[in-house]
Amino acid sequence: MDKIGFFRDLAVIFLCAKVMGLAAQKLKAPQVVGEIIAGLLIGPSVFGWVSQSDFLSMMAEIGVILLMFGAGIETNMRDLLKTGPKALLIACVGVLVPLCGGTLLYGAFYGFGDFGSDKFLSAVFIGTIMTATSVGITVQTLKELGRLKSHIGTLITSAAIIDDVIGIIVLTFVVGFKNPDSNPLDVVLHTGLFIVFAFGVGIVTYYGFKFIDKRWPHQRRVPIFGLALCMFLAYAAEEFFGIADITGAYVAGLILCSLHDSNYIARKIDVSSYMMFGPVFFASIGIKTQFEGFSSDLLLFSLGFVAVALLTKVVGCGLTAKLMKYSLSDSLKVGVGMMTRGEVALIVAQKGLSVGMMDAKYFTSVILLIIVSSISTPIILKLLYRGEPDEVPGADGAVPPSDNGVQKTASV
Repeated sequence: MDKIGFFRDLAVIFLCAKVMGLAAQKLKAPQVVGEIIAGLLIGPSVFGWVSQSDFLSMMAEIGVILLMFGAGIETNMRDLLKTGPKALLIACVGVLVPLCGGTLLYGAFYGFGDFGSDKFLSAVFIGTIMTATSVGITVQTLKELGRLKSHIGTLITSAAIIDDVIGIIVLTFVVGFKNPDSNPLDVVLHTGLFIVFAFGVGIVTYYGFKFIDKRWPHQRRVPIFGLALCMFLAYAAEEFFGIADITGAYVAGLILCSLHDSNYIARKIDVSSYMMFGPVFFASIGIKTQFEGFSSDLLLFSLGFVAVALLTKVVGCGLTAKLMKYSLSDSLKVGVGMMTRGEVALIVAQKGLSVGMMDAKYFTSVILLIIVSSISTPIILKLLYRGEPDEVPGADGAVPPSDNGVQKTASV
C-alpha cells in the first residue's frame, strides 16, 4: 500500500459498510450482515476496490478487541458466575462434537489412513479448525438486539470465550503429535498461569479504578485508563501466556463491569468501536474472501465443511443447553450464537499450513465457513428473538435495550 492509500481504503470501507448496514437494517437484518457483504463486494472477489493489507488487519484486530472489551464491561458479573459452570459444559461439548464431525467429514472424502499417520492427523486437524467460535459477530448482534446483558447473552459470551481457550489447547495437542518439539502441557500450564495473573491484576486494578471512579466520576480519564488496561491484558494474554488476545480484552472488561461508571466507559469506548474499528473488522471478513481455483471436488468438500461446522455447534451446544433444562427456544439461541467462525479459525488454519497438517486449498473452505456463519448467525438470532418481550430489569441480570449505549448509537 502506498503512503496515503489507506485513507482511500478507509473511506471506501466506511461509506460502503454504512450504506450496506442501513440496507440490511431496512430489510430487518442486523447491520453487521450488511457490513460483511460490503466487504465482500469491495474486496478482490467482486469489484476489487480494497485489498487486504497489514494496516487493515491491525485495524480489524483492534475492532474485535474493542468489541470483546465492551462485551466484558456490559457483562453482569453475578449472572456470569451463575452461568460459569453451565458455560464450561456447553463449551466442552461445543468443542468435542465439531472436532469429531470435522474428522469424520475429512475421512469420508479422503480416508483416515493409519492411526498417527499424516492423513489421520490432517483429518483431526480439519476437525480442530471447526472447534473455535468467533464471538465478535454474535456479541455485536446481541448488542443490536439489546440482549447482550441477558442471561442467554451472558451464557453465550462466556461459553464462546471458554470455547476459544479449549480450542487453543486442542490445537496445541494436535500440533504436538506432528512436531515433537511442541509440548502440549505447556499450554495447559500457561492457561492456568494466565488465570492466576488475571485474577491478581484484576483485584489490584479494580480497587484502583474504584478510587478513580469515585474521585473523578464521569471523567474521560476513566475510559482512557480502561482502554489502556484492555490493550495491556490483550497483549499480555497472547505474548506471555499464548492465550488469544480477545480473551485478555474480555477479562479487562470483566474487571471494570462492576464499577459505578461502567456504562459510561462502555459508551465512550463504543464511539471508537462503532465509528471506525468495528466496520473495518466486519468488512475485512468479506475482503479476505477469494473464490479462485475452486474445483468441483473442493466445492463439494467445502459445502460439507460448512454444513458440518454449523450443525455440530448447534447440536452440541444447543443439546447441552436443553439437557440443562433450558427451553427449546433458548437452547437454539445458544447453539446458533456459538456457530460463528472468524479470525481464530483462520489462525488455526494458518498454523496447520505452517506445520504441514493442512493443504493451502482448504483455506477456501475456511473462508466460506466464516462468510456463511457470519451472515447467517445474526439473521437466525434475530428470527429467534422475534416477538419476544424486552428484557425486564432484574430478570436474570438483564436490562432493557435502552440501557445499552451500543444500541443507541447503532441506530444512527
